Amino acid sequence: MLLTVLSWLCSALLVSVSGGKLPEAEVEIDVLHRPFLCHRKSKYGDILLVHHEGYFENGTMFHSSRTEGDKNAVWFTLGIREVIKGWDKGLQDMCSGEKRKLVIPPALAYGKEGRGKIPPESTLTFIIEVLEIRNGPRSHESFQEMDLNDDWKLSKHEVKEYLRKEFERHGYPPNDTLHENMVADIFAKEDENKDGFISSREFTYKHDEL
Repeated sequence: MLLTVLSWLCSALLVSVSGGKLPEAEVEIDVLHRPFLCHRKSKYGDILLVHHEGYFENGTMFHSSRTEGDKNAVWFTLGIREVIKGWDKGLQDMCSGEKRKLVIPPALAYGKEGRGKIPPESTLTFIIEVLEIRNGPRSHESFQEMDLNDDWKLSKHEVKEYLRKEFERHGYPPNDTLHENMVADIFAKEDENKDGFISSREFTYKHDEL
């Protein structure tokens, strides 16, 4: 039983996030190329390797992963706000080898503030090619279940509550001392920046598994 409960951080199947949020602006998606064979499609929690180009509304390119920096494709985890919302929304259900054009409104990009060379209220266009899709090491569904106040980070109280419910679900009585020890062990291993919380990124993303 102890091993079953300790496996909470890497168990469960992933589902898309849904719920009572207000409608958001939409991403305009244009599929430029889709391979004939598609063995799997991207979903929240997957790790994607992509090349991308970014353009302003006037057609001026502001970034290209193929020509700038180390010129390498970029790994990121889909659906945990590691990238702009427009990417999280627009890169679902893609095949490895697929290329899309995304037109992303400001609300799903950098909004009223902008960032770096991106002016405020910018509508951005991205050409994105997915080169590889890998299973994410953590479950986004489990994170959502544990994040009781929906602040995208887990407190020690939230993790303890989850453990207590798991014990009850499996027919075991709550054990505060054991739960406290388990929470301390979990945070020692998972709270990488030692801020007292396990963020969505710390929960779902592991560099050494890439």
